Amino acid sequence: MAKSPLSRRAFLGQGACAGLGLAGLLGTMGTLRLFNSTLAAQTLPPGDDYKALVCLFLFGGNDANNTLVPYDTTGHAAYAAARGVLALPRSDLVRLPLPSGGDGREWALHPAMSRLAPAFADGQLALLLNVGTLAAPLTKAEYESGGAAVPPYLFSHNDQQVQWQTSVPDATRRVGWGGRLADHLQALNGGSQLSMNISLAGNNFFQVGEEVFQYHVTPQGSIGLNQHDADWTPRREQARAIDAGLARGYGHVFEQEYADVMRRAIGNDTLLKSTLAGVPRYDRAAGSPDGRPGDLDLFPNSREPDGALTWIGAQLHMILRMIVARGSLAMRRQVFFSSLGGWDTHDDQLADHSALLAQLSNAIADFHQATTVLGLGEDVTLFTASDFNRTYSTNGKGSDHAWGGHHLVIGGAVDGGRLIGRMPVLQSGGPDDTGDRGAWIPGISTDEYAATLARWFGVSDANLDLVLPNIGRFARRDLGFMRL
Repeated sequence: MAKSPLSRRAFLGQGACAGLGLAGLLGTMGTLRLFNSTLAAQTLPPGDDYKALVCLFLFGGNDANNTLVPYDTTGHAAYAAARGVLALPRSDLVRLPLPSGGDGREWALHPAMSRLAPAFADGQLALLLNVGTLAAPLTKAEYESGGAAVPPYLFSHNDQQVQWQTSVPDATRRVGWGGRLADHLQALNGGSQLSMNISLAGNNFFQVGEEVFQYHVTPQGSIGLNQHDADWTPRREQARAIDAGLARGYGHVFEQEYADVMRRAIGNDTLLKSTLAGVPRYDRAAGSPDGRPGDLDLFPNSREPDGALTWIGAQLHMILRMIVARGSLAMRRQVFFSSLGGWDTHDDQLADHSALLAQLSNAIADFHQATTVLGLGEDVTLFTASDFNRTYSTNGKGSDHAWGGHHLVIGGAVDGGRLIGRMPVLQSGGPDDTGDRGAWIPGISTDEYAATLARWFGVSDANLDLVLPNIGRFARRDLGFMRL
């Protein structure tokens, strides 16, 4: 966490967290600091209140139309005719047990996602329908008129990734909603020297705040300075020299900020390495050749052919270990960012998409089961995000860039076992399509999605506009898929 936000702001060239094109919705940084200073006295939950929010970003644009598929005979026949070579056989699908009282339609998951079906049946997995970036609620007539507010640069990977992660589509501000969430709630981690926001997948906009910035960790652990190793005799003097240089006072703000950042990074690396050394691994069993007491093999389905964890499995494994270490790190709130790429399936989609969904679903299922085994299920919520959906019609080998898509939220606090929102009319050129290829206009905005998660995480309704400055444009501030 930042010790001198003004210096950092000057150093990074960031403006105050104000405006965002919406006068009065976000105050100045002084206002935000005022909220932080009074938060502990006003809203600090009692006891050992802990929550972790895990964002899993699917870079490239997941084809949600083959993630959640019509299962009833009539619906599947229409789906198969529309999707052509991309259509999945009905006999292969994983039918979802939906509550009675719906519209009579049935739905199913892609066959590669079978390991997530039990969590849905247990009510700990919810599927959100047709979510996407929106500047304001939008109809097809408004979209076609050209006069309505529409997020800029639709169908562009980079722009839609930023808009998903900032939840401010109509401004150039690069502060993420996960960063604003941490700015607002950082008083809950008052005794910790480590950032609330931990990234397992490099730089991202989601976790950039005005005061709290992301701390990078690899699936193997902390990223340290190779030249700084006070425990290894050949480098001990070198480490002392580095420490002495960083401890000096510097008159120039850039020099002092650089020294402060380096000193904090070294301290965080030392803390995390020593902490994780005492945390069991959960990808190997005690008694196995490389196991130790306390180890548990809780990621059995997240394996490559050589036995190593998959990329996303390794990220979620490290996230689990850091959650277990929450007491030693003095954390009551943690926000994690993980990712899996490769979803830009213009070509050979059936094979590529199936492999990606299998890797994704197996890792999520293992992670969810692990949190349950360790008694953390109620405290951890994982949600997916992605650039956009893909076109309902095929290009002959795959699908192209579209808009609204379906996403999943999983955890012990999720009020799941159901579909949230309205399924778009699955018809190219239909009432929910932007054109004639099946690019659905979102029915749920990223703001509504994020607001529901933020409220579970501890943001009061009165302060929700600080974290999500556009939420006032939408009628729903809570979609009801989280138990508060």
